[in-house]
Amino acid sequence: MEVHAPATDVSEQELEAALLRLGHTSFRMGQREAIETLLQEKKLLMVAPTGGGKSLCYQLPALLLGGTTLVISPLISLMRDQVSALEDQGIAATFLASTLPDAEISQRLRDLADSRYQLAYVAPERLSTPDFASLLSRLQCPLVAIDEAHCISEWGHDFRPEYMQIGRMLGQLKEARVMACTATATPVVRDEIIERLGLPSDTPQLVKGFARPNLALRVHEVRNKKERDAWVDDALTEALGSPGAGNGAAIVYAPTRRTTEAECDRLSARGWHTLAYHAGLEAEYREETHAAFSSGELEVVVATNAFGMGIDRADVRGVVHLAPPGSIEAYYQEVGRAGRDGKDAIGLMLVSPGDMARRRFLTQSDDTGDAAESEAAKHRWSLFLELMRLAEGGSCRHDAVLRYFGDEEETLSGCGRCDVCLRLSSESDASEDYDPEQVSLVVRKALSGVARIHGRYGLSAAVALLRGESDVRLERRDLHLTSTFGILDQFEEEWITRLLRRCITAGWVDFYGGEKPVVGLTEEGIPVMRGERPVRMLLPPLQKVGRPRRSSSSARTGPTPDQLDPEDRLLFEALRNHRLEIARQQGIPPYRVASDRALRDIARLRPTDRVSLQLANGIGPNKAEMYGEGLVEIVLAHPRT
Repeated sequence: MEVHAPATDVSEQELEAALLRLGHTSFRMGQREAIETLLQEKKLLMVAPTGGGKSLCYQLPALLLGGTTLVISPLISLMRDQVSALEDQGIAATFLASTLPDAEISQRLRDLADSRYQLAYVAPERLSTPDFASLLSRLQCPLVAIDEAHCISEWGHDFRPEYMQIGRMLGQLKEARVMACTATATPVVRDEIIERLGLPSDTPQLVKGFARPNLALRVHEVRNKKERDAWVDDALTEALGSPGAGNGAAIVYAPTRRTTEAECDRLSARGWHTLAYHAGLEAEYREETHAAFSSGELEVVVATNAFGMGIDRADVRGVVHLAPPGSIEAYYQEVGRAGRDGKDAIGLMLVSPGDMARRRFLTQSDDTGDAAESEAAKHRWSLFLELMRLAEGGSCRHDAVLRYFGDEEETLSGCGRCDVCLRLSSESDASEDYDPEQVSLVVRKALSGVARIHGRYGLSAAVALLRGESDVRLERRDLHLTSTFGILDQFEEEWITRLLRRCITAGWVDFYGGEKPVVGLTEEGIPVMRGERPVRMLLPPLQKVGRPRRSSSSARTGPTPDQLDPEDRLLFEALRNHRLEIARQQGIPPYRVASDRALRDIARLRPTDRVSLQLANGIGPNKAEMYGEGLVEIVLAHPRT
């Protein structure tokens, strides 16, 4: 089949004319580069955040190339909206989706075969139907655009099996250009997209537009519903003023349907024009809510993550998460719906002590495996942990997100607007109990510990080295004889772990390897360790001293978030005694049975079986099998009074 494919050299006049025909007068950042790359190289993977203008990057080439461009999209509402917008500009477009009557689909297929459309939006499920498969052989298709391309990756946050058919379809359209678009793809996911679509390994990858300096990103920890309500109310007041003021809109994301409806009722009672949105509501009600929000009628929508795809409202002044979503990808996609007009907006995420246990349960309950935890479940958990590391802070939140997505060129060296940057720039800030020189010294010491074990062991070994703990891994390589051994022994194990996680978020430490990754300094971390680059970081809150430093005759003391209430403390001590007995029986160090951190988690969580025991840090299936029965027995023997 011969496909119309004009020369790749497009004149300035042709670009401007096509841009104006689509209703625009200028390109956003990265759009022109994407279009020219696609026309010249014929293949492109474009990664840009929600609202970054990815659709223009395939719509404009569609006008220049002739024939019928196919756009694969999973979002029926988005397809409908984009087709309507194109028709308003006098551009022939259509979409094929299950919501259409059979007779209408048949007519649109005939029109497609007759080349009556310049763009056709198709749901991925349609690709496997016989009528569409037969159409492909007759279709003059110069370009295939795959929207939400991360859905093809099993390691992405929104895998959809029907996307696996796209690679086969592209094999039937060998002359067509291909553009894969996504708002949420890490480097690993990008590589998988290219592989599963059957694209060349040297396919250009354009990562642009993730920097959103107008967004003030914040994270606050709340202990109860009262605190959560207060933060939400303050955020809405800051973003919108008062109910009925006409200052834009806000989205409040809730973790469950029940919470969605309860929060909607609460905000409505406070005077906000609010509606709820979740998958359990009737389709007609959801559509009405979506339309009311898009038209500007609603001030606040309270929703689960089912809400948001296809929203094109520019004046969203705030996005609030009542609990952390499942990944950085989901978080940034959702918070990125604020401030699309470039004006100031806020993004507030609230975290609470029960979030991690709740998310751990969800990642495992979604697992269909019968035996050990599946790789998919482990990956979902790792995605959530990445978000928690970001939430913990320590360095600019914007820069941490940009590094996560591989958008290094746009890092801001501090956005100046997020809560971490504001604390760092505050005259009263001393990173909790430290002045800047002390912060720099502590961080450099921590990085020196990582440098000692670079490429050999994981994070726990670095912590043991810095703490000065007895560890066979360190002794095997005589690391316990180095000057770094115990260099931070005045801090608790968990505090040092949190510090190193902040170093990871800052881009100074990274993981390497496969199933058992090791840690090491990055190129950016080496000059920081040497004192050649400044340290801009907030240290974790100061914890209780584990023991006196060898170089000091007195130990520092301070409040610690690890303090247990009296009943949990009794259980913790009983668990430690049990651990010691097991260690003596087996002739192994106590930490091989369970760490203090794991025992503290067990004392708080009070698991009643081996499954719930695995919610504790460091207790995986193997340890649960080996030691779970005894640990659970200790828990059951110490009920709360």
